[in-house]
Amino acid sequence: MGAAGGVFLRFCGLAIRVLQFLDSAVILAIFSYFLAIVSKHNQTTDKWVHAVEGLSGAACLYSLLGALFVCCLGGVAFFAFLGVVLDVIFTGVMIAIAVMTRNGSGSCTGTVDTPIGNGDSNTESPSKIKYGTACKLEKVTFAVSIIGIRKWFWNRNKNNPETNGDNALPGHPTPADVEYGTETQNEKRWFGGWGRNKNTAPTATGAGAENTYGYGNSAYTGNY
Repeated sequence: MGAAGGVFLRFCGLAIRVLQFLDSAVILAIFSYFLAIVSKHNQTTDKWVHAVEGLSGAACLYSLLGALFVCCLGGVAFFAFLGVVLDVIFTGVMIAIAVMTRNGSGSCTGTVDTPIGNGDSNTESPSKIKYGTACKLEKVTFAVSIIGIRKWFWNRNKNNPETNGDNALPGHPTPADVEYGTETQNEKRWFGGWGRNKNTAPTATGAGAENTYGYGNSAYTGNY
């Protein structure tokens, strides 16, 4: 079960990395297209458009490297910690992309604000693409960035050692367990014989019984 569970977890990690790559690739493709047509028609665009392209390109590269790490270096503590740190960073990258493309959350009819300029949705821009089409592409980018945020953040939680139950510290005996023993605690917690350990020898009672610590003694204080 341990080996099968490890293979399953590695497969899930690889699937998440592939989805992260696809999210980043869609954003990179759309904004590379915007910059290509703007440059082809000797137009200018805002700097944030270049920023979105650069950030999405970096996310594509990291998701590919992350997939390789999962396949080849899965289980190495250093790379697991590095993956957690980078997942946090690229969660912020996706949040930044969503903020910069927030105009895509609005309607694509009437006057629209797009990465290639402002204008009526049915009007063709100087870059030979309708503003309505550019608005729809920006809407896709915004939606994909929101999905990307969830994937990067979920992957960070999955890789975080603090959320892994296998790394939880074992329980420790309480002072009562040390002084009275766990069998006695079971008897005190459960009435009758429900919690009694049947393999435990019965305790001698009466005047001839020997008390390990003596009357009034405990495992901590010795004789009073």
